[in-house]
Amino acid sequence: MTKLERLYGHFGQSPWLDNLTRAYLRNGTLARMVADGIRGVTANPTIFARSITGSHDYDEQFRALMAAGKSVDEAYWELVLSDAGQALAVLRPVFDGGDCVDGFVSVEVSPELAHDAPATIAAARWLRRRIAQPNLLVKIPATAEGVTAVEVLTAEGASINVTLLFSLSRYAEIIEAYLSGLEKFTVNGGDPSTVSSVASFFVSRVDTEVDQRLEALATDEALALRGQAAVAQAKLAYRLFTEQFSSKRWHRLAGLGADIQRPLWASTSTKNPNDRDTRYVEELIGPDTVTTLPEATIAAVEDHGTLARTVDSGVPEAAELMLRLAAVGVDMTAVGRTLEDNGIAAFDKSYQDVLANLTNLAAAPQTPGRTREEGFSDAARTRSHARRS
Repeated sequence: MTKLERLYGHFGQSPWLDNLTRAYLRNGTLARMVADGIRGVTANPTIFARSITGSHDYDEQFRALMAAGKSVDEAYWELVLSDAGQALAVLRPVFDGGDCVDGFVSVEVSPELAHDAPATIAAARWLRRRIAQPNLLVKIPATAEGVTAVEVLTAEGASINVTLLFSLSRYAEIIEAYLSGLEKFTVNGGDPSTVSSVASFFVSRVDTEVDQRLEALATDEALALRGQAAVAQAKLAYRLFTEQFSSKRWHRLAGLGADIQRPLWASTSTKNPNDRDTRYVEELIGPDTVTTLPEATIAAVEDHGTLARTVDSGVPEAAELMLRLAAVGVDMTAVGRTLEDNGIAAFDKSYQDVLANLTNLAAAPQTPGRTREEGFSDAARTRSHARRS
């Protein structure tokens, strides 16, 4: 067995690929990764931007869409939907063969909508209409407005990947939104067994932000806490998950066929070069969870990763660490708000840049003596300047 297969078979954790490119779909890479134990795919605006602008794989379809009268924005979404549809087909046997537990592909609504609940709801409905597949997860950021959207969409029977979760307080709101949405769905006659959801709790970015704050404080007490916050908070998130999904309220829903909303560990690649490159996988292994992995982290896990159940060990120590962080002046709720804002801004920049790049490709296809990437860079700078103005 591969270590990815052991994660699922021995520990109940589902490894998903945190990437999606057309090249992987065309050359069979995704299919081979699924055969080796990958059980799902996540994507986001940055991943799609990197894929579209980093190759010529999309040019032919894009030009055909332009010739058919599509706008650049419409064409972008057609490119995304095309890749998503192919990935869904590759993962469908995992979905069908595993009681619909895995085999999902996540597609995110536009990051421009993160603070607009009605628009997010409308965009999610549109994605579900366009990709009418049971193994689609619509990705929605966990902003305050996103909490509202998650409840409304779950009440309609939508399957949601709630992304950009950075704090325990917001995670509690997301669990409540899922449970309330399921209750409304069942009251209206819906079958809750058709609804799936994951809550994507980001990990390494938390350590990056917290460590910056600790280093700014520069006291011995503060510096001694570096590199520990992310895993500790994730362990407490898992504790919250187990508490909420063992309650009488949950058992009533489970009796009707509802599935738990699994915690998903996102941002599992290390940002600190001094860290072990597998630590955010190794320290959060446990049942009823998902871990999303970029290719480099998959390779590291297979090469030298250590597998053991760890997600529910050291929980009292994790709670104590949160108290110590508060005592030195680190507010984890404020950390979560900062990371949420930064995450949405980063995704929006990627989205705007890829639209700028596609606009350039539509207006001025390959110029002799000039690379496609150089033209893309000029377009991105022009659009960025226009937005600032």
